Amino acid sequence: MHKKGAALLQALQRWKRLYRRWATSSVVSEEPDVETIGSLLADPTVRTILARTSQEPMSATTLCDHCESSKATVYRRLDDLSDLGLVSAQTLPDLDGGHHRTVYRATLSRITVTVRDGEIDLEVREREDMADRFTRLVEEM
Repeated sequence: MHKKGAALLQALQRWKRLYRRWATSSVVSEEPDVETIGSLLADPTVRTILARTSQEPMSATTLCDHCESSKATVYRRLDDLSDLGLVSAQTLPDLDGGHHRTVYRATLSRITVTVRDGEIDLEVREREDMADRFTRLVEEM
């Protein structure tokens, strides 16, 4: 591998470790159960938050516009989703105002409910982030 490629790979791996530390800092280690996920998904605000933040990170204010819910309701749902590790928050600098803003991103790609042999199982799949995909691509070169 070229020197530049090796340096790039090393930098990506460092960034990936930092990103994972950030992304998992608010994740609860306990696996969510069917009742908890079911009750959350019954809420149209939660469904809108997950759908919108799966496309791009969004602030709570922007989500309020899409959900047609109050800011307090959106923040409560974001807290619920964050507690289960289904969304992550990132604080970004606001270049226009000189402050910062928090955006939210869905961390899941799929929720699967399986009914078999008298049991109901729930599987929540996390999204593969861009850093993982890019690192895999560079390593395969």
